[in-house]
Amino acid sequence: MKNKKRLLALGLAAVMTAGTLTACGSGDSGNGGGGNADSGSENSGDSGSGSGSSGGELQVNIWDNYQLEGLQAIADEWSEKSGIKVNINVVTWDSYWTLLSSGAQGGEMPDVFWMHSNTAQMYMENNLLLNLDEYIAKDDKIDLANYYEGIVNLYSSNGSQYALPKDHDTIALLYNEAIFKKYNVDTPTDDWTWEDVYEASKKITEAGKADGVYGYAVNVSNNQDGWYNIVQDYGAEIITEDHKGTTIGSDKGKEGMEMVRKILTTAVPQSAVAESGTDSLFTSNLVGMITQGSWMVNTYYTAENAADYKWALLPYADVNGNGQCDEGERCSAYNGLGWAASANCSNPDAAYDLISYFCSEEGQKKQSELGVTMDGYVGASDAFVNAFEGTDLSAFTKIEEEGTLFFRPYTRNTTVWEDALQQAGGFLEPWQNPEDEALMATACDNAQKIIDDAIANE
Repeated sequence: MKNKKRLLALGLAAVMTAGTLTACGSGDSGNGGGGNADSGSENSGDSGSGSGSSGGELQVNIWDNYQLEGLQAIADEWSEKSGIKVNINVVTWDSYWTLLSSGAQGGEMPDVFWMHSNTAQMYMENNLLLNLDEYIAKDDKIDLANYYEGIVNLYSSNGSQYALPKDHDTIALLYNEAIFKKYNVDTPTDDWTWEDVYEASKKITEAGKADGVYGYAVNVSNNQDGWYNIVQDYGAEIITEDHKGTTIGSDKGKEGMEMVRKILTTAVPQSAVAESGTDSLFTSNLVGMITQGSWMVNTYYTAENAADYKWALLPYADVNGNGQCDEGERCSAYNGLGWAASANCSNPDAAYDLISYFCSEEGQKKQSELGVTMDGYVGASDAFVNAFEGTDLSAFTKIEEEGTLFFRPYTRNTTVWEDALQQAGGFLEPWQNPEDEALMATACDNAQKIIDDAIANE
């Protein structure tokens, strides 16, 4: 038993330190973006220890302060019916995983909390999450067929369900209309390709040189909301559907990363990105375009120059050169958090009932109406795009009809290879020296080996 606990501790430590996590919640691109690892302003908030339930209370931990008000409102509705108080604690991104890891190793975990694709397998395999199978079987409000399949599968292990889908996200192109007008560059349309992004970025960077303005910004750790989508557009896969390999080193993978390299030649240098983060550079009016996920809408909606910020459909790759977007040429990664409960929570029935309320069709639609996030329940997110007065967010839902969604790439130990791709020997060198075309092709070969080796050792 001692050895098992030691292995668990080492495993969780590896997951928490291998890099930061991506998406649905992780913030500024210092990151990641997509987090990926980064932790941005929305990851901070009041720290809460999540000390477990006492009496008629449930402790809930999240990491996104922007979601607190809406989620607490929904939880309060549940409390009125159940008589059980819900305390939602917003914990900073890094501290969230540190506290959860510590609790898993012998301390107290919060009763209810968010799970993420980078960590779910580790927690499920070590029986740290409440098995929801019997609860779901008796719950007429929950039918897993109503949720995004990728998110349902993510939080399933050995045939059992350990979390219910909280939300899902998609990616869009964010641009500063004022910058485009200032430098007389046409603004993005739904017909834009990645080549159009490159050309517009080049024009803005050249025209804005004296002002220190660039056409584009991206970070190597911006994967879900960044280069993952371009690679997929060109027909390659970061992680294959069976989660047993990658095609990043294929010709298609190299074509996609070559497009990334071209855009990088017009973008903010990585030294500046590393110092400030893409989101900060954008809100400082130094960047014309970035790509971002729907989880970041609040950040820009509440920014000082929000009126200048517009969302456009994610561009596509005209792979066959026929001048139109064909199936598979416009792809958006999607991810989703899961509502989970501690396997050792003192009131598992109440914990599940709260999760069920959050994830029911009623709770999901309420989440969208309040502008918390898009939903894990298919078809319930329409209200989200209308929750931000004066801002057109249709690009986030339109991609589901006019593009192809693919689930954010993950394996059992995602952070091992994800972190390595950001370092020397991965994509760091070509990211820092995009003028050297050969570096990017070599990096794709290296990435193929990094991912293959990581999967083989899982």
